[in-house]
Amino acid sequence: MYLTDRSAPAGADTERGRRRGLRPKVAPVVLVLGTVSLITDISSEMVTAVLPLYLVTTLGFSPLGFGALDGVYNGVSALVQLTGGHLADRARNHKLIAGLGYGLSALCKPLLLLTSSIGALGTVLALDRTGKGLRTAPRDAMISLSTPSDRQGRAFGIHRAMDTTGAMLGPLAAFLILNAAADGYDAVFGVSACVAVLGVVVLVLFVPGRRQDTVPDGAGTLHDAPTDAAGAPQGRPPVRVREALALLRLPRLRALAGCAALLGLTTVSDAFVYLLLQRRAGLAEEWFPLLPLGTAVVFLLLAVPFGALADRIGRHTVFLAGHMALLTAYALLLWAPATPALPFLVLALHGVFYAATDGVLPAALSATVPEHLRASGLAIVGTSQALARFCCSLGFGAAWTVWGYGPALAGSAVGLLCCAVVAGMVLRPKDGTG
Repeated sequence: MYLTDRSAPAGADTERGRRRGLRPKVAPVVLVLGTVSLITDISSEMVTAVLPLYLVTTLGFSPLGFGALDGVYNGVSALVQLTGGHLADRARNHKLIAGLGYGLSALCKPLLLLTSSIGALGTVLALDRTGKGLRTAPRDAMISLSTPSDRQGRAFGIHRAMDTTGAMLGPLAAFLILNAAADGYDAVFGVSACVAVLGVVVLVLFVPGRRQDTVPDGAGTLHDAPTDAAGAPQGRPPVRVREALALLRLPRLRALAGCAALLGLTTVSDAFVYLLLQRRAGLAEEWFPLLPLGTAVVFLLLAVPFGALADRIGRHTVFLAGHMALLTAYALLLWAPATPALPFLVLALHGVFYAATDGVLPAALSATVPEHLRASGLAIVGTSQALARFCCSLGFGAAWTVWGYGPALAGSAVGLLCCAVVAGMVLRPKDGTG
């Protein structure tokens, strides 16, 4: 089976381009989707950067209440990813489903101005995350299907770097707005809504809406499906749920999904990491929105190099090394003295963790999942990981409330070490490759 280059215009002689060495290092659709993610992440991270402090200090939520909301924030998108992935494969139109997801999240941003109770906030956050869940798998499928298998790590690294540029600008914008506006939180939520709409407009106007129509020949090679007189695809019936679930029979996909879930169970959410860091380092509240910026800077610098490194030395190796960086950050939060260097070290390790894992995991699926089920396969792995992190948020919030943040983090660190050892054994390549 080969991967067709869907970024090339119809009728283009891609083989001639390869012979001349003119094949671009990244498909244009990756750059366009990266731009959409950049804009959308500015909007999302503006809210994410201020939400923990807004809930805990302004609305008076306990760590347990915040943990429940944070769990909803991550858990809902995890469940919806399966639906989004399947719908995208079934409709053979990844752009349509991704666009619905981006649009739903944009509609939710203004509603944050009208809510203050835990129930209402939970509902709005759940709808916002429903949008994220719908768009994630189709978007990643478009990236994966437009990229040769030996460049998946680099392509996802570039996309994640652009995405992280937005994640970096979002907290910075929130910081500036909080310091300039009298009613800072409302201003942050209002500007976030406007930026989210811009992301949807860019997606609609510039992301190609090509249908994903391929059929395998007798040798398993995929070709564009023939079309009837009306241009509708022939030869492949709509993808059924049973067909998507059959992906779980693939040993490598089961291993990736299982290890992602196992490690996710001990991955403390970003919001808790920043709250812990603020307390350990004694940072003033006005600096809190800038903490995600530190993670984002390191992510931005390392996402592409780590993606290319994963393509060369093995994606599982880089993936596990990233979790070791996170474990080191936990150790610093637990035992390092509260020196001025502590926030920089913890945020640097947090950024290394994301650069080595966020794009590398979907890249690892490229050689495992067939093209016509790519979104479903990405959704299965993404959902297993996100559901595990949902459980971690609930458990960590409860442990912090009952035992305090130190014992809660120590338990997570021990769990992460054990899970990483198990994942290293399960993902160990049998043929010397990643």
